[in-house]
Amino acid sequence: MKLPVSGRATVTAAVAAVTLLATGSIAGAAPAPEPGAIAAAPDIPVANVKAHLTQLQSIATANGGNRAHGRTGYKASLDYVKAKLDAAGYTTTIQQFTSSGRTGYNLVADWPGGDTGQVLMAGSHLDSVTAGAGINDNGSGSAAVLETALAVSRAGYHPTKHLRFGWWGAEELGMVGSRYYVNNLTSANRARISGYLNFDMIGSPNPGYFVYDDDPAIEKTFKDYFTGLGVPTEIETEGDGRSDHAPFKNAGVPVGGLFSGADYLKTAAQAAKWGGTAGRAFDRCYHSSCDTTANINDTALDRNADALAYAVWTLSS
Repeated sequence: MKLPVSGRATVTAAVAAVTLLATGSIAGAAPAPEPGAIAAAPDIPVANVKAHLTQLQSIATANGGNRAHGRTGYKASLDYVKAKLDAAGYTTTIQQFTSSGRTGYNLVADWPGGDTGQVLMAGSHLDSVTAGAGINDNGSGSAAVLETALAVSRAGYHPTKHLRFGWWGAEELGMVGSRYYVNNLTSANRARISGYLNFDMIGSPNPGYFVYDDDPAIEKTFKDYFTGLGVPTEIETEGDGRSDHAPFKNAGVPVGGLFSGADYLKTAAQAAKWGGTAGRAFDRCYHSSCDTTANINDTALDRNADALAYAVWTLSS
């Protein structure tokens, strides 16, 4: 999650090179499902999500301790995610832009098939701050989106809608990558996006379970999932406008998402219903060098990853 407005870097985004996504059906699209057939969302193995986090940690460690915009650790992170998606049968596109004098990248992955007039997107920012590896912020969201995309491939899922996944660069500088993506869509292509789901910090070590208060249908989908687990949720207000859903929302795209908390303190009431420690930040390593693989709550990561998959399956069927 990016810094508040007062802490943002001044950003100028410009095209360095970009490949625009095709608007038609993707070659090699899988056959349509049987009429009326709705597949159940799979369980997302938290061990798989954590394996991605281990890789992101290793990348940061080998590249100056971070995965920040314009640094070698960011590009290596993007290359890792892209290789997994390419091997799973996705059509991947890299967008390149310039911000703060450094080259940044977005990665967009399209799953073959589905109605390209109705595109459901799920995304997360892949960059960290320069202070650390950014494993909760936002390796957690990036790894869960990646594993959900890989689960789509493993299941041979044939949704009614077209599925697209995104990993955004330079979010920590003011949502630069996601804004660049949205701004470079034609009005017709923006109108084809039926919903955008955002996942920014979903494994906080002293977690809460927050659902974005945006599109009612998307919000209800997430709430229904957590109700089924017997886990209460709260409306997410801390990060509104501070993550990558904002450019989509500002362009009129229905948005929603999940969040497990950043540097605000957990209240006694929240600790009573969720566990954890009252009076301590949801993530006391927020934007710090201690945001490593040790800074993850496995239960929160597992629940949120499964909720992500549930929403993708439910909203795309």
